[in-house]
Amino acid sequence: MSDRPPPSSGADRRPGFAPTRAPGRVKEVSSISNPIIKDIRALAQKRHRDETGLFLAEGLKLVIDALDAGWEIQTLIVAKAEIGQELLAKTAARTVSLGADLVEASAKVLEAITRRDNPQNAVGVFRRRLTPLAKLDVTGNNVVVALDRVRDPGNLGTVLRTADAAGASGVVLIGETVDPFSLETVRATMGSIFSVPLARAGEAEFLEWRKRFKGLVAGAHMAGAIDYRKPDYGAGATVLLMGNEQAGLTDRLTEACDVLVRIPQAGRADSLNLAVATGVMLFEVRRGALSL
Repeated sequence: MSDRPPPSSGADRRPGFAPTRAPGRVKEVSSISNPIIKDIRALAQKRHRDETGLFLAEGLKLVIDALDAGWEIQTLIVAKAEIGQELLAKTAARTVSLGADLVEASAKVLEAITRRDNPQNAVGVFRRRLTPLAKLDVTGNNVVVALDRVRDPGNLGTVLRTADAAGASGVVLIGETVDPFSLETVRATMGSIFSVPLARAGEAEFLEWRKRFKGLVAGAHMAGAIDYRKPDYGAGATVLLMGNEQAGLTDRLTEACDVLVRIPQAGRADSLNLAVATGVMLFEVRRGALSL
């Protein structure tokens, strides 16, 4: 491993790229036993993410999305063999100018970090960011998606991506949900985790917040007697409440809903995938609210 001065780049001097702290260091690492790499690999474990407040974002697109959204980067690991690529080089220089460290790594090291063959050429280590429940924007015709005990990282990532596409003003994770900052979830968001305000709350905290919420709370439920297209979603803000993949909503959350809705189905399947159902309902809510 060697330290070198930060790379020089015009990107360092462009508006919006001014350093927020002293320029970071540039290192070359080829061994997976390097202490820096060991610490980064440990972020695959939720316990280590919770202890450090850090997480991984794999792929140059996700790294750029995070930087453009103002998320704090700690370290950028790039493929040493590809550092000459223009966009990768500019992103590396931008990262160092922001005070983060740059690690030029071998393919073996990137494979170990991402636990994938043929990994992408960039992995960012970012500081987690959550929005307090009370800070979510529930004014006007905004919609918030609330998820009860989601367990599948792919489902959660897809819901975040769909919420972003539909223009939702936030997503709330209720109870014991899968970690939104796991590598699998972040991958599934395709960068939307950096755009959608994300809040976490226990069930009791969410129910207290719900008492102060003045809009419509629509819950998807197998016992719902109302077609999901029938409620008036244009009268104000809406909370779309979706339940656990297997068990659905808890009794207390069900009681907190103003209306229980159901998506009609013509085939033999008795239910839809959580992410699919959320997407179907979310775009209907947005259509009703904004006449999309």
